[in-house]
Amino acid sequence: MNVEPLEELYFEWLAVQVVNVRLRNRTQTNWHILEHLHRTEFLWRIRNDDNRVADGKELRSEFLEERSDLDYGPEWLDQGCSFLEMLIALSRRLTFETEGVSSAEWFWHMLDNVGLHVSDSDYESQRMETFTDQVLQALNNRTYNPNGRGGLFPLNDAQIDQTQVELWYQMNYYLLERS
Repeated sequence: MNVEPLEELYFEWLAVQVVNVRLRNRTQTNWHILEHLHRTEFLWRIRNDDNRVADGKELRSEFLEERSDLDYGPEWLDQGCSFLEMLIALSRRLTFETEGVSSAEWFWHMLDNVGLHVSDSDYESQRMETFTDQVLQALNNRTYNPNGRGGLFPLNDAQIDQTQVELWYQMNYYLLERS
């Protein structure tokens, strides 16, 4: 039986999905932003965005399949979906829809789109915690621009108010515009 807390092991497993460094050595990582994303719940407000929640929470089952030595209760599986989980799952969907771009690259691309692709040293020196809270609140409340600016998938020529469009379709509009 592993003695490390389940949540710590799970967070490290999630982080490995998007970084290529040994996490025990936390220098030059994006550890702080990943922790922030993990402790902030993604709230769906638009119809069918609950699918993004389901995709994110499915990562827990994948983790538990790999780590059959862990004890967990059903309440752990039923907790809300974190932004980290949702973004990792969405980045996997992006990889499936495109060729040649890894899910880790898509993950960081989405964070670039909202201004959150920062290293730990930048996070600490720029006092990014408040800014990160504001960005995640804007994503949850859909208070970014109608063209998607400030959101995960900004468009140059939005035909529809992106704040009213489920993330799946935002993603597809974004991919179409980039092709």
